[in-house]
Amino acid sequence: MPLVLGVDLGTTNCAAAVLQDGAPLVVPFHQGKLTLPSVVAFVDGQALVGEPARRQAANNVPNTIFAAKRLIGRSYADPQTRKAIGAMGYTCVEGPNGDVRIVIGERRYAIPEISALVLAEIKHAARQHFAQEITHAVITVPAYFNDRQRQATKQAAMIAGLEVLRVVNEPTAAALAYGMHQGGERRVAVYDLGGGTFDVSVLKVGGGAVEVLASDGDAFLGGHDFDNRLLRWLVDQCNRQHQLDVTGDEKAMQRLREAAETAKIRLSDEASAKIALPFLTRNRGGESVHFECEVSREKLESLTADLVEATMITFRRAVSAAGLTPEKIDEVLLVGGMTCMPAIRSQVRATTHCDPASGVHPDLVVAVGAAVQASLLDAASDAAVLLDVTPHNLGILTVANLAETIVPRNTKVPVAQTRKFVTVRDNQEQVKIVVFQGDERQIDKNEILGEFLLEGIRHAPAGEVQIDVCFEITNEGMVKVSATETESGRVEALRISNALAISEPDLKAMIAERQRVLPDDLPAGVSPSDGPF
Repeated sequence: MPLVLGVDLGTTNCAAAVLQDGAPLVVPFHQGKLTLPSVVAFVDGQALVGEPARRQAANNVPNTIFAAKRLIGRSYADPQTRKAIGAMGYTCVEGPNGDVRIVIGERRYAIPEISALVLAEIKHAARQHFAQEITHAVITVPAYFNDRQRQATKQAAMIAGLEVLRVVNEPTAAALAYGMHQGGERRVAVYDLGGGTFDVSVLKVGGGAVEVLASDGDAFLGGHDFDNRLLRWLVDQCNRQHQLDVTGDEKAMQRLREAAETAKIRLSDEASAKIALPFLTRNRGGESVHFECEVSREKLESLTADLVEATMITFRRAVSAAGLTPEKIDEVLLVGGMTCMPAIRSQVRATTHCDPASGVHPDLVVAVGAAVQASLLDAASDAAVLLDVTPHNLGILTVANLAETIVPRNTKVPVAQTRKFVTVRDNQEQVKIVVFQGDERQIDKNEILGEFLLEGIRHAPAGEVQIDVCFEITNEGMVKVSATETESGRVEALRISNALAISEPDLKAMIAERQRVLPDDLPAGVSPSDGPF
């Protein structure tokens, strides 16, 4: 049976696994490490992926791309996107469809192209390790990802030469990794704090099913935000020691950023961490500046206390939306490297009054769960039924710029829901359907996902012509919206992902280029210099 790869395409690190003879096998990467840094760098026209890219970041800041997952499938104009771009060391511009493009030299890369490089590296490592071709995958995404982000992730896989059999929410994959679809029924909360995103899902598991009761999260809260808090503190310490502001020195800032991340990780196991960065920068007199300091776990916790509390507010909100109280949660799964932080574990324990489950490493649990899902797809009949929910309110713009919700958040999927509307002006010939996601009544406070026109409406007094608007959502969270004039049967439809997706001709060109420039004997970690890579 051909192997189907389970992939956790993370913001900071990726992991991949397969299930063989009922046992998960995790794919090893550079020097046997079980995770791959989600970093891509361009050096002398050549693309580096993973550990080689991460190692050279301090000397090549503008051409080193990290945390691209925060930008995938997002509008360049979105305020949250612009905020995320502000923390990047590379240059981003608006793409032809309003998406985000990364500028490297004379090229402008779509975000799925960058993610495709990472996926191609994962595919290559799996092929080398298992000595067979890998063509199919199950890929996980944050539960809070919208349709555009899910579709962009699938486009990245297509460019990398992978057919995606299923897109699975990361918390659901975590539950599968623990085999929670087996045995008696329980209520499980999954707290998933990775490098760039935060998700909470409350599940009912057991009896061969995994049913999501409620989901919540923040697409712009993750380990990078914890790193940035410690980074700012290190910058202040450097200023106090040497009366020198290093924020304008790209190399110094990258070294401090790496030191902040390393110290944060060490402080999960140790009470303090020493930071020593010789030759960090030069002062006004041209002399070398050496920076040393020590940071305590207590200091890190004080710098990030509001971030931890923000996750707990979301956690309690998700539990409440599931119709439960924290005391009614039977088990808690912690997912993502940030959950190794003692302050997070203690907060979760204090809130739920139960110890988080252990047994699968938080950095690997999602990939293992994806591999389990892949094996279930191969089975003669699914051993587990996955019942998910919509992560956002979905609806359309109505009069007075108000948002009319058609599919409320936490509605079980797959689902098709229809709402009846009428024309609002005499002799109205067309209707613009503007689709949004979000929880606000005012349309401009939500995210606009796309729009389309239903034309050819017959002349009639206002309120006489009826239009049915239908939202269809698949079990993977993909959204299709259609509008039908009931009298004539005229229909127009929109796949939401089309609004920001790479165009079909461009996508085909990227796939063809990948096939030309990524030969089977490509060394791990390195992509050739031709074409988009």
